[in-house]
Amino acid sequence: MKIALAQINYHIGNFESNTSKIITALEKARAAGADLVVFAELAVSGYPPRDFLEFDDFIERCLLSVEQVAAHCKGIAAIIGSPSRRADIKGKNLHNSALFLADGKVKAMAHKSLLPNYDIFDEYRYFEPFREFEVIEYKGKRIALTICEDIWDIGEDPLYTINPMDELIKQSPDLMINIAASPFHYEQARTRKEVILTNVRKYNLPLFYVNHVGAQTELLFDGGSLAASPRGFVFDELNYFDEDLRIFELEEVINASPKQDANPLGILTDKTVLIHDALVMGIRNYFGKLGFTKAILGLSGGIDSAVTMVLAARALGSENVRAVLLPSAFSSEHSVNDAVELAANLGSPYDLISIENAFDSLDETLQPVFGDLPFDIAEENIQARIRGVILMAMSNKFGHILLNTSNKSEAAVGYSTLYGDMNGGISVLGDVYKTEVFRLARYINKDEELIPEHSITKPPSAELRPDQKDTDSLPEYDILDEILFQYIEKRKGPKELVAMGFEKPIVDRILKMVNTSEYKRFQTPPILRVSSKAFGMGRRMPIVARYLS
Repeated sequence: MKIALAQINYHIGNFESNTSKIITALEKARAAGADLVVFAELAVSGYPPRDFLEFDDFIERCLLSVEQVAAHCKGIAAIIGSPSRRADIKGKNLHNSALFLADGKVKAMAHKSLLPNYDIFDEYRYFEPFREFEVIEYKGKRIALTICEDIWDIGEDPLYTINPMDELIKQSPDLMINIAASPFHYEQARTRKEVILTNVRKYNLPLFYVNHVGAQTELLFDGGSLAASPRGFVFDELNYFDEDLRIFELEEVINASPKQDANPLGILTDKTVLIHDALVMGIRNYFGKLGFTKAILGLSGGIDSAVTMVLAARALGSENVRAVLLPSAFSSEHSVNDAVELAANLGSPYDLISIENAFDSLDETLQPVFGDLPFDIAEENIQARIRGVILMAMSNKFGHILLNTSNKSEAAVGYSTLYGDMNGGISVLGDVYKTEVFRLARYINKDEELIPEHSITKPPSAELRPDQKDTDSLPEYDILDEILFQYIEKRKGPKELVAMGFEKPIVDRILKMVNTSEYKRFQTPPILRVSSKAFGMGRRMPIVARYLS
């Protein structure tokens, strides 16, 4: 049996495009001699459709797309993800389903049993879990068909009370197929492949796995669909961050031997490279799926805006990224020069607009109220908000999307200004700690100096008052970021952090800053997710809580 894996960049709710891509891939697989072509979880709708699933019209369009694809399944079969309606009125009205199409119609279904309801996932909000398991027979082979999470409950502390493959293996399947929507983070590919290999070793069966690729607002999907040998290694894997289609001969996958000295996990890419490629894809898809082509951002001469600009230029083309330099009386000459140099290196358009007159005007307007009170954070934030107003005005005037350039370290501790540098349509670096931003800059400059060296080596500063440096308000970033990582990603409490060797006053101070800044993060633009615990939909914290604040 020849099995084609079709890895496609779907667009949520764009049924015409999704269906067209699916049929094109199916016909390509047919022309190459495939017997079966496999598509991803909820392929017809895109993932995650969220509350669109509550609209009958949305479900009707999903089912219509399935009918259109099924009509092309003559002489070839397909497996495709779609919501399906349940007949039983008890429980949720929908299943998350894998439909087996052949002879022009839906011949069989498998429904998702394990519905993730943690971090970014909320599938139990919409779907009813399934508790009946039956293999699908095709061309003399028995297929154990599962959906994403169904193969993940394999650890020593199971999250669920049933394991679908433990039930399906009783029916003597010849192979496993898993259709998935597995969002990217920089450790996910390794973890995902470890889960897949654990399954093939446990059940002594080959596994064919299909994932989404592309970005859906903040969620990024890296692809990496694959075929795994029952001998416990990745036989072959599809491209990362790109659409792909590949055909496998079942017997070849079953009988293959691992290459000498090869890593059973196959391709493992450096963390910084993964983050870079994911962010470029995320920007490109956010703009493309919204129908926009041009971006605008404030370019300060600092490392965050510099890295954001390069990523955007690589995603959209340098000519489509407009930089706006907004110096104040506190901006250093070298910062302006660094910003100009970067724009020139990229060949991107830029504008230089001083905010001094605007600041002086507001300062004068507020003088009767502020009186003789000393210059403080109010005046600092006025500068950031003037910049935000100018950038949003240009965004409105020219139809560009404003890129937010704040990093995760700043977002974590609230080192940012609401309605100022927190403005934007999408946050590019909001899930990237400052220390990783430096690594991204070095990676960007590996072949040539695009980002001026001075932007990388100078002490970070908001330049909102004379001689200001980030370390005036924050610990050194190597200490700050490690504490933030252990607290946010690893959920370590204050006692655990102190036991790890961090000083208690610093730990208490940082954790308080994180928790008291939740109200700011509640108002941020969507953040492209590259870690296992990003701010946004996957990290839900109360604003008025007292814990550690």
